[in-house]
Amino acid sequence: MTSRKHYWLMKSEPDTFSIDDLKKVGIEPWNGVRNYQARNFMRAMKVGDGVLFYHSNCKEPGIVGTATIATTAYPDDTQFDPTSDYYDPKSTREEPRWSLVDVKFDRALKRTITLDEIKRHADDLGEGFALIQRGSRLSVLPVTAAQWKFLLALE
Repeated sequence: MTSRKHYWLMKSEPDTFSIDDLKKVGIEPWNGVRNYQARNFMRAMKVGDGVLFYHSNCKEPGIVGTATIATTAYPDDTQFDPTSDYYDPKSTREEPRWSLVDVKFDRALKRTITLDEIKRHADDLGEGFALIQRGSRLSVLPVTAAQWKFLLALE
């Protein structure tokens, strides 16, 4: 019995790490997530799950590409490094608090599907689309198969 494929939206600031950066490196550890809910979503990810790559905190935020989850979750080493911005002195190698997954580049979209455009289609996406819910600031969000298909059809 095979498990069902799941879909996610993962945000990155393009000045820090963009879809073009992912294209260059091919596969990248998605480190530095320091929100428990987002971490738990990453811990639920399976190899082969789909990712909508989203540029945030930029002139035109929106979905800019797709990627695939390349590994299951494993400890984020930045939590143990005192020189890292993501250092967590309460985390230990025996009981790490933070996890990451490796993300593999699929493709850049022909155009950005902007946040404004996504908001205009809120009714089509349904109530459960976390990206456009008030107060949702998570960097990793679940996406249903129907939402994935609808959003990519906007391209």
